Amino acid sequence: MTRSEIAELRYAVGQLRQCVGALRTHYGDDNTVRRLENDLERLVIDADEFEHTPPAQVVTQREQETIYVPDAKHQEQDWLGAQDEGLGFHSRPRTK
Repeated sequence: MTRSEIAELRYAVGQLRQCVGALRTHYGDDNTVRRLENDLERLVIDADEFEHTPPAQVVTQREQETIYVPDAKHQEQDWLGAQDEGLGFHSRPRTK
């Protein structure tokens, strides 16, 4: 993460802290509010840990090549015994 992304994360956590504070003011010491506060503290801990020891970057995989199969009539015997996997359009007329 870049410094600006970490700053955005900190800002979002700050906004979330304000929202949870407003919920505490409105609903008091409710179990749900306490769980939200606990989740918020866990988020703060995780964000600190991420900032100080970021995980290794994941190497992006290259995009797989798309193979197009023409919609033309094939030899019927090529497909004898093949399993129908639910692909294709059975309700339309066959290509001639």
